[in-house]
Amino acid sequence: MAAASAGSGRGGVSLCFATAVGVKALALSAFTLVWTHSIAKVDWQEDWRVTPAGLALVQARVKGTGPGMEPPPEARLIDDWFQWQPKRRPMQEVVLGNSGAAGEWRLCHDGKCRTLSEIVGHPIGANVTTMSVCKDP
Repeated sequence: MAAASAGSGRGGVSLCFATAVGVKALALSAFTLVWTHSIAKVDWQEDWRVTPAGLALVQARVKGTGPGMEPPPEARLIDDWFQWQPKRRPMQEVVLGNSGAAGEWRLCHDGKCRTLSEIVGHPIGANVTTMSVCKDP
C-alpha cells in the first residue's frame, strides 16, 4: 500500500486517518475494514470506496451473530458469512473507537491486512481514529 501526502494535487482521492498524534494518508480508492466483535469473537468486514463525495460503504459481512451485531433482514448467508449491501449515502468521516477488548481495527487492501497502529506508525491504544477522504490544502 503506497503512502501519499494529503493534497498531492493529482486529482485523485486518498484515505486519511487522523489520530491524536497526526494524520496518515494512503493512496487507495477501495479497502476492507475488519474487526473482531469483543464479546462474540467473530469477524465483521466492510468494503468501502473512497470517493470525492465521501466514504461509501459498499458491502458488509459478519461471520455469525451476537449482541449488537445482528445482520439486517436483507442479509444472505453466503460461504458462512451473512452479507448485505447497506443503503446509506457516502459519509464525510467515520470515527473508529477502540475499546482494546477485541484487538485492533484492520485495513485490508491488495490481499494484505494491517492494523491501524501499523498504518499510522504508532500504537493506537484505546484512542479514537477518524477516517475520511483527504482534503486538499
